[in-house]
Amino acid sequence: MVKLSVIVPFYNVQTYAPDTLRSLRANAREDFEFILVDDCATDGTPEILERAERDLPGAVYVRHEQNGGLATARNTGLDAARGEYLTFLDGDDWLAPGYYAQLLSAIEELDCDFLRTDHVQCTGRARTIHRVPHGLRNVVMNPRDVILPADRSTSVDYAYAWAGIYHRRLADQGLLHFTHGLRTAEDRPWIWKLHREARSFAVVGLLGVFYRRGVASSLTQIGDVRQLDFIRAFDQVIEETARDQDADALLPKAVRTYCAIISHHLGNIERFEPTVARKLRSMSAAAMKRMPQDVLKEALDSMDYERAARLRRLKRRPVTEVAA
Repeated sequence: MVKLSVIVPFYNVQTYAPDTLRSLRANAREDFEFILVDDCATDGTPEILERAERDLPGAVYVRHEQNGGLATARNTGLDAARGEYLTFLDGDDWLAPGYYAQLLSAIEELDCDFLRTDHVQCTGRARTIHRVPHGLRNVVMNPRDVILPADRSTSVDYAYAWAGIYHRRLADQGLLHFTHGLRTAEDRPWIWKLHREARSFAVVGLLGVFYRRGVASSLTQIGDVRQLDFIRAFDQVIEETARDQDADALLPKAVRTYCAIISHHLGNIERFEPTVARKLRSMSAAAMKRMPQDVLKEALDSMDYERAARLRRLKRRPVTEVAA
């Protein structure tokens, strides 16, 4: 029986894939499988993965015939996974030796639906520890209970799918798949759904994932139209949260977070191509008009002056061009 399935999408990461695969080898176990999803890479990544299929214990190689994006690639991996537990890794990140055995032991000991972990962010040679914004460690809780407060970072703001491990029952309940086709912010609707609908979770202070920032090919570094998928992602968060039994309590958090992300992108608008920048302003203005207006007003009133003023100016903007 496969105990753990690790889902690893790859797209044009030939420079980094060998490090990722070496770290998987240092985590291999007879009852682990590594599902290597080639999202129709156009560089040397496929050849690297074909060798890994032969040489890496537990490797399962799956290739997309056309590029679908990270969310779709992860879903392909989920559909192929056979493990009792599941986790994710991105094709340009890497792991400490033996990390997955420790992670598996932690979730089995705590016996909960999912675990969240801290991680190490790597920018060039700099290393920074990023911690789950949740103080209690090794304590099983209802994930719904830690979504709030609205005005502080909480576990739903720590949306990295690879910073944790998940019991298969969550996949069986339809809680682990991502929204098909989302090119960015794919983790946001996913983490909100997990926290609203799973029954138990815990946070452990286990470090072992090394997250590579500043990669030139990463969507977080590219100011093209794919970045605007964050609007579709957060529209989904708002729509699903509005249907929740505790919508009145949870919507202020969802709306405030959405506004903060819009403000962040507007504050860095110079990195977008001019046509994309115009579309960002137009689509963001339309998004604010779709939000529950009473909740939006409260969110803006609670923000610092600079962010609130930027967003109020945007909200007054006529929506002349709205593209999906």
